[in-house]
Amino acid sequence: MIGYMVYFQFCRANDFQNSVYNTRVNTAEEKVIRGPILAAGGEALAETKVDKKGNETRYYPYGRVFSHVVGYTSQGKTGLESSENFSLLNSNAFILEQVRNEFQDAKNMGDSVVTTLDVNLQKAAYEALGNNDGAIVALEPKTGKILAMVSKPDYDPNTLDEDWEDMISDDSNSNLVNRATSGLYPPGSIFKIVTALAYVRQYGSTDSFNFKCDGALTSNNFTLHCYDGAKHGKEDFTDIFANSCNTAFASIGMSLKKSVFSETAESLLFNRELPLSLGYQKSRFTLDKNSGNPLTMQTSIGQGDTLVTPIHMAMITAAIANNGVLMKPYLVDHVENNSGDQVLAYDKEAYGMLLDQDEAGLLQELMEAVVDHGTAKSLKNGKYDVAGKTGTADYRDEDGNPHSWFVGYSGGADPKLAIAVIVESSGSGGKVAVPAAKEVFDAFYKNK
Repeated sequence: MIGYMVYFQFCRANDFQNSVYNTRVNTAEEKVIRGPILAAGGEALAETKVDKKGNETRYYPYGRVFSHVVGYTSQGKTGLESSENFSLLNSNAFILEQVRNEFQDAKNMGDSVVTTLDVNLQKAAYEALGNNDGAIVALEPKTGKILAMVSKPDYDPNTLDEDWEDMISDDSNSNLVNRATSGLYPPGSIFKIVTALAYVRQYGSTDSFNFKCDGALTSNNFTLHCYDGAKHGKEDFTDIFANSCNTAFASIGMSLKKSVFSETAESLLFNRELPLSLGYQKSRFTLDKNSGNPLTMQTSIGQGDTLVTPIHMAMITAAIANNGVLMKPYLVDHVENNSGDQVLAYDKEAYGMLLDQDEAGLLQELMEAVVDHGTAKSLKNGKYDVAGKTGTADYRDEDGNPHSWFVGYSGGADPKLAIAVIVESSGSGGKVAVPAAKEVFDAFYKNK
């Protein structure tokens, strides 16, 4: 019993406090004005306006820009409005103020939730997606602070009640889905990060690797081609990664033990729970000993049955940048009362080692080559260093357009920002996702 009480206090208490079934929280709504959600710079992302008659209206100053990550309260609760429900309906106002309000039958002001979100970076990510569907996640590799999280299509939380019936009556409407955490996509060539790591774990080194790319590879009557008909010729391991050579990675996939491939993916949290406070979907890796060469070839280049979420790929990228250590992503920096006094603080916390330092170092070098002379060389500039991996996921829409991916980080040995970009049905990673990522990196370094 004592052990369970300790477990509940430290592991489950927050879930219980924010549960819609917690009657204590429901009662608090009668006595407390819901507190604001603030950006890292103090800007209000959600606040409660009270008119002269005491009517309360939840207002979102930035409208659609923060819609998915901040969430809503009028049709159930999502996003931070859900995960921080208890804090927002808890009041740590000065005791004399609470006593006065009690006598006057007035409500106390709820506490403020101060997030890690950066308004300028969020705006840049939102604008970088333009009119495209997709998602962008940006976080600090060394702390886990989430600085931006954008998903499109979106919605206006200020008009959600008026729009609700139309939105839910249309089965094709997915505006309410946070694609950053719950969008499952074929990863395309960004998955070559996983395949490369599996190769190193099986063979110990990439030093003796060489491959001649003729543009196509056939096994069991299945032929796989390099993107856009490219023939890369003689390549070492750095070349196949920088050039994103499909045939080389398909060949690698067939040489790998299925157990090594699967264990590598799961060590990077495929098929596993993620350390996240927001709702999310698990990324999926299903290759097993019974999988034939055609599926193995496709899986090795991020096709087949593999599915990933943008937040998960941002976490893997951040761990690589942070020498193998994954810091738990978090969105709340601290909670303060209506006078600005801090009542609760959150700090960085390591989840654990996803890969060892040598493995991380090798992947860092490979990702640097992608920007130096590979498929993301348009990111090469004199203002900041970037390493990354492009991806073109063959999930084509009616016009024949694949999904466009980029994952990467800036700062080199002192990583500053990790990012994952997915732009749906838009073209190659180098032509679409890379420019979108550049807009976010440019905004991050603008005043630095």
